[in-house]
Amino acid sequence: MSAIAAPVPPSIPRARFDWIPLGLVVALAIVALPLVGSASTWATLTVAGLAMGLIVFIVASGLTLVFGLMDVLNFGHGVFIAIGAYMGMSVLAALPDWTSSDLLWRNLAAVGAAVVVAMVAAGIVGWLFERVLVRPVYGQHLKQILITMGGMIIGEELIKVVWGPTQISLELPQALRGVVTFGDAAVERFRLLAVLIGMVVFAAMLYTLNRTKVGLLVRAGVQDREMVESLGYRIRRLFIGVFVAGSALAGLGGALWGLYQHGVVPQIGAQVNVLIFIVIIIGGLGSTLGCWVGALLVGLMANYVGYLLPTAAMFSNIGLMVAILLWRPQGLYPVANR
Repeated sequence: MSAIAAPVPPSIPRARFDWIPLGLVVALAIVALPLVGSASTWATLTVAGLAMGLIVFIVASGLTLVFGLMDVLNFGHGVFIAIGAYMGMSVLAALPDWTSSDLLWRNLAAVGAAVVVAMVAAGIVGWLFERVLVRPVYGQHLKQILITMGGMIIGEELIKVVWGPTQISLELPQALRGVVTFGDAAVERFRLLAVLIGMVVFAAMLYTLNRTKVGLLVRAGVQDREMVESLGYRIRRLFIGVFVAGSALAGLGGALWGLYQHGVVPQIGAQVNVLIFIVIIIGGLGSTLGCWVGALLVGLMANYVGYLLPTAAMFSNIGLMVAILLWRPQGLYPVANR
């Protein structure tokens, strides 16, 4: 009597990647070309928009990380941005010989030192923020909103005590000023650096969350905390690490945003908060890829509309958000169970 072979279970089909949101970025750039008219002007606006979008992504990625993995609505995210901006400014001000040098490597070293100090300072403040304000209100979204907004107000007032309430100018290092020409197109050097840093941060986040043990443990802890803890892992420490990492990313973005704006004010975090929430709502709450795509769309839209119709520049991103939400109410890349 021949043995009966066990039935082979059908394989689970892999989910197909949704390319449509990425296509929107390309479509927006293509539609803008005939409206702008000049190919060189279009190229300049496009690179400027990508640079702006990637800086906003760096700032927003920290909040996306904290909400996507910890389910924490941190409306005090702006204080980490402001700390990063002011600490970066302070480091650059302390290195005049390096920032005034014509040597690119010395300028990059000064910027590197500034962003490292900004990230460390923002991470320390984030650790204190989580320990004192956020930890008692885990799982309580309304209380999270209220208490983190209060924390941001207190943070802004403390910044005024240390650095003063007025705007402080922040000039780019000497070798990062000016433009690089590609034919008739002119692109600012700092914007090219911002594009590079933004892409590195995006790639590092995707790799960490999807290809490393730490990313796997954090995502597993969100789904079933008790099971992961029963295996001997301390999820609370992992979550604190996520919050600190999100705060450090905000500090990095704050330092870059201060250089982008050529100045810092105590309200710099609150000013960027509007763009941050537009980006994460467009992308889908908690989605890293969605945050990246949303930031690129926001940056391109702001630059194209600012050139074609300056009076509508402030409304353009809100209009973009409304249009996308009418099409996809959960954002471009919605996170399951969110």
